[in-house]
Amino acid sequence: MNLRSVLTPETVNLHLKGTSKEEIIDEMLDILISAGKVTDKEAARACVLDRERKMSTGMKHGIAIPHGKTDTVSDLVACIGVSDNPVDFDSLDQEPCRIFIMTLSPVNKTGPHLQFLAEVSLLFKSAEKRQEILNTTDKAQVIKILTE
Repeated sequence: MNLRSVLTPETVNLHLKGTSKEEIIDEMLDILISAGKVTDKEAARACVLDRERKMSTGMKHGIAIPHGKTDTVSDLVACIGVSDNPVDFDSLDQEPCRIFIMTLSPVNKTGPHLQFLAEVSLLFKSAEKRQEILNTTDKAQVIKILTE
């Protein structure tokens, strides 16, 4: 999995405004729609919220990775959002989140989805990288931080 091939400045938003899990998910889907990566927002939203009902994708250290499998995409797509304010995302550590990475992948392809989630979760074990992402004002820089 190469994050550079999936993420572009068009799939990064450094100022999410949502104050709830649902609002953040909607904003993330809007990023993917604007970038031409998703065509059916309602179907994509349903699969992400269904996944959230099974178990929250709020991880630790202020990161959430909302994701789902849907027929509305033919290949794995992803976007990154940074919230101006911490958002309660039912995280494992009970801490609010500010960094959000959403990925959607086709129902019939498991490999890239699991590889993406594993790669992303490894990146965020670094407190330094998390802080760099929160501090940057440059969308391309976010991708650079994630892929180095």
